[in-house]
Parts: sequence; C-alpha cells; structure tokens
Amino acid sequence: MRTVGVEEELMLVNARTGEPFAVSSAVLASAALRGDEAGEVFEKELHQEQLEFSTQPLTDMAEMRKEIVRWRGEALRYARESDAVVAALATSPVPVEPSRHRGERYRWMAEQFALTTKEQLTCGCHVHVAVDSDEEGVAVLDRIRPWLYLLNALSANSPFWQGEDSGYSSYRSRVWNRWPSAGPYELFGSPDVYHQQVEAMVETGVLRDPGMIYFDARLSANYPTVEIRVADVCLEADTTVLIATLARGLVETAARAWRKGEPPAPVSAGLLRLASWRAARSGLRGPLLHPLTLKETSVEAAYEALLDHVEEALADTGDLDDARKGIAAHLAHGGGADRQRALREEGLDLHEVVKACARITTATEETE
Repeated sequence: MRTVGVEEELMLVNARTGEPFAVSSAVLASAALRGDEAGEVFEKELHQEQLEFSTQPLTDMAEMRKEIVRWRGEALRYARESDAVVAALATSPVPVEPSRHRGERYRWMAEQFALTTKEQLTCGCHVHVAVDSDEEGVAVLDRIRPWLYLLNALSANSPFWQGEDSGYSSYRSRVWNRWPSAGPYELFGSPDVYHQQVEAMVETGVLRDPGMIYFDARLSANYPTVEIRVADVCLEADTTVLIATLARGLVETAARAWRKGEPPAPVSAGLLRLASWRAARSGLRGPLLHPLTLKETSVEAAYEALLDHVEEALADTGDLDDARKGIAAHLAHGGGADRQRALREEGLDLHEVVKACARITTATEETE
C-alpha cells in the first residue's frame, strides 16, 4: 500500500481581532524550545502570518486524521503563547498587508516577482504519495492531469479576499496561479523530458531553483513521491483526509494504467486551465467540467466519474466506502467556502468569520 504524507499551511491570526498576525517566528521558537519532534514538524512559510506542518508518511487514513488533528492542536498551543490562534483558511477574509520572512531566498522572490510575492498570503494543502521510481512518477503525473481540478473544487476554502467576496470558491488557486510556473502542465512522457523541462525553466533565470516549479503536481525534490499541490488548506481535518484518500487513489490508478500500457489522455494544458478556472469559480456549487469530456456537467456527474475512475484502487485499500460517504456529505452540505459564506450570511462580520473558522479548525482536538 502506498504511503501518503500531508503538508498543511495554517493562518496565524490575532485571537482577539481575527486579523492575520505576524508571529510565526515566535511560534516556531516556542516549538523548537520543546526539544521534541514539534521543532521538526513545524516550518516557516513565505509570510510571518503562516505556519506549516507535515505529517509522517502513513498508509492508514484513520491514523492520518489523528496526525492532522494532533498537529493542528499543537499549532494552536504554541500560537496561544503569542496571543494568536490558527485558522485553516486558504486566504484571509479580512484586509491584510503580509509581513515577509527575512532571508536571501524570500528577498530574491520579492525583487523578482514584486506584487505577486506580496499577495501570496495563501494557504494550501499538499499531498505526497509514494512512487517506486521517477519513471513511475512521471507516468503518474501524465495520467492524473485531467482529475486534479476536482480535488481543488472539493477543497475550495477561500471565498473572501481583502475584505470582499471574490465570487470564487477557491480564490487562493487564482492568486497562486500568478506564479509563472504554476498550474496545469503538458504531457512529459519520460523522466528525461520532465527533468529537461525543469532544467530549462530554471535556466531562463525567471526561477531561482527547481523548488520554484509550481506545477499542479510534480516529482518531489526531497522524497520518493508525487506531490499533488492543487488543494486549498481544508477547514476541517476530515476534508484533508478525503483529499489525501482520493490523491492516493488517483496515483495508484494511474500507475496501474501505465503498467498495463494504457496511454494518458492527450488533453492540452490549455483545456485543463479552463477546467481549473471553472473548479475554482464554482467549487461544489457547480457546474464543473466533466473529467472525461471536458464539457460542462453537474457536480454530481463529475464526482461520480472520479469515484468510478479510482474505485478499484480505493477498494483495495479499504477506503472506498469512506470516500463515497465523504464526497456525498460534501455535495449535500458544501465545503469550506460554503461554510465561510454561511457564517457571513448569519450576520457575522469577516473578523468574526475568521474567529469562528479558527474554532472549527481545532474543534476536534479541543473536544476529544
């Protein structure tokens, strides 16, 4: 069974006001002083208002949920020492002027990309799924392309931007795609072509290093994994687990197809960009593009196609029933973006929406 690891980026916000709070250095210092694994689990991101953690590689999704709940709770504990809380929000609903971390890399990014760098107070969820080799990994990348935007729609958790309703369910993905290397990619065909493409992109001078290859999915530079990077950070841990479950199902299904000699779908990156835009705009409200035809369809039809596609792989790992139930619940009740808008419609101002979302982020940890 393939292992899965999850990276979550959380927003640090003032516990009293709900405004993004530039205290990540203090939070990281508190974690490091503990002298335990927390000092290695938590990492800084581009801006001081962000905090990232990574789970261990795991095979069991129940254990994955426990890990996510645990580290969200630990993040909250350290944040409270700086009068902050953590919120699994993919963008800040309230206006903010982010505070960039110091360091040569971040300084270079600010000089190179200007306003785009300043705008990137965005929080994503990255899923690492183990592969046996670069050959298998690139074969997987080629075959999961037409399905990835459905993970973005399912995770969509960023309807608000700088104090306004953006009209999107995942506005984070639109902001993220301002990076010149981000978004859907063309077919590679082989590891040599993949690595040549990465090298050529870095050699343009536009990118500092291979770490700035921000494809929707890529070979990890640090682990023997395919890293799927399309999801918003999810408001609830259960949604993160659902995204990880489907990501592993997609990788395993793609690897099996490759071993059988089945070619990848020859869909262009241009069409996939349109499908990604539609997913970000609509989220779970629909419509979406159908992953097999790339024609407009209902949300129900799009996710029925996804479940049919990964059914065998999920059945083999024992995750099929949970995936079906998880998708059905999201289609019936909405996701993070819908939850945020519902809070706003209840009469909460955006600062109160943030604080409510902070409570949701760690509710399970505090009540168990």
